[in-house]
Amino acid sequence: PAVTGAVAALLFLLLWRRRCAGGAGRVCVAVLGDLGRSPRMQYHALALARHGREVALLGYLQNRPHRDVLRSENIRLVPVAELRGLRVGPKLFLYVLKVVVQSVQLLYTLLRIDQPSYILLQQNPPGLPSIAVAWVAGLFWGSKLIIDWHNYGYSIMSLSHGRNHPLVLIAKWYEKLFGRLSDYNLCVTDAMKEDLWVNFKIKAVTLYDKPASYFKETPLDLQHDLYMKLAKDYEPFKPRYYRAVNPGAERSAFTERESKGGSVVKVRGRPALLISSTSWTEDEDFSVLLRALEDYERFIKEGAKLPALVCVITGKGPLKDYYNGLIQKLHFKHIQICTPWLEAEDYPLLLGSADLGVCLHKSSSGLDLPMKVVDMFGCCLPVCAIYFKCLHELVKHNENGLIFRDSKELAEQLKMLFSEFPSLEGKLHSFRQNLRKSQQLRWDESWDQTVLPLLGHKE
Repeated sequence: PAVTGAVAALLFLLLWRRRCAGGAGRVCVAVLGDLGRSPRMQYHALALARHGREVALLGYLQNRPHRDVLRSENIRLVPVAELRGLRVGPKLFLYVLKVVVQSVQLLYTLLRIDQPSYILLQQNPPGLPSIAVAWVAGLFWGSKLIIDWHNYGYSIMSLSHGRNHPLVLIAKWYEKLFGRLSDYNLCVTDAMKEDLWVNFKIKAVTLYDKPASYFKETPLDLQHDLYMKLAKDYEPFKPRYYRAVNPGAERSAFTERESKGGSVVKVRGRPALLISSTSWTEDEDFSVLLRALEDYERFIKEGAKLPALVCVITGKGPLKDYYNGLIQKLHFKHIQICTPWLEAEDYPLLLGSADLGVCLHKSSSGLDLPMKVVDMFGCCLPVCAIYFKCLHELVKHNENGLIFRDSKELAEQLKMLFSEFPSLEGKLHSFRQNLRKSQQLRWDESWDQTVLPLLGHKE
């Protein structure tokens, strides 16, 4: 008993020393997902690094994070091994096994990093097991746990299983229980802040998604360089024809450089560039856009004076192959569609070059806002967005964009917005002017006002 007591006391002292020593100024930003597709958590890491914190940015490394993250001396990427190959067996068994293995992987990784004073966790599906594992790691390190609520895991699960499925009910109970164990909570809308308190008794602070500084309108020469780069791989960006008067010009579908090193001009009669981005999941029904494009094609055939369209849909996800199959069955004469995966640095350049953005994100909980629209607004790009109940916190109908409810309404909006293209008159131009005048806060300023007070001064 004496030996056992001595060992227990020694272990207690070691744990207490570990909890009290070190960790000052260090923060772990954790994502149980792809870091390259988690811009908000990359922004958190950059903001912390800007204030002198040492950041361990932890998650899957499927796609390359933004170059600012890679270049920061204060940010260290910590990869989590991704679970693959579990495909054979009952679905429930595979799900339980996946949760167990992910728990071990995540906890092992969290306990191997240098002791952090805070663990900032992205609560975006899957919430199970990340919240519980981060809480256990926080107990071990003596770290404070901050949860950034992007959405609810159980609401995403309900899209495929239904709201009353046992797994969905367990996930909801789990998020409610472990969410209360956090020290601080952030969320993305005031609607989610209210819901967290009313249904979970969790107090949160709203930190709206804001565009990073590199989301801005793209200068014409950079637009041309981007178009020429994309034209190497994607047909819609290639020139439709060459003018005989200047056969040596460098030309894309949208722009032309008059001579090598000369000024860039927009091509007369160019198509309009429409862009949408997606993770190709159940909460975005892209058949709505495809049906609207079918109506747009019909408008032109019936004599409407509308420009040709290049529709670019960016992103990766489980339903991409399904929608690509639908797109291949469409035979448009005036519309071209491509679905590229863009490099992190090219995405804001394309948003800043486009004429209109379309958002089909329909929140599973009705409480989160689409970050893609935030980025589009940062580029002063007007948006047509599908309705859900808290969208008004971001999109102001007839002010910075339009809200639609179905494909017919979207088709009519496209017809109205492009009826005077590319004239600097009409709704499309006035929306862009309103976005230019709004001078919204950028991420850094918003973060400093909202999150920095929670962390206190640098230790």
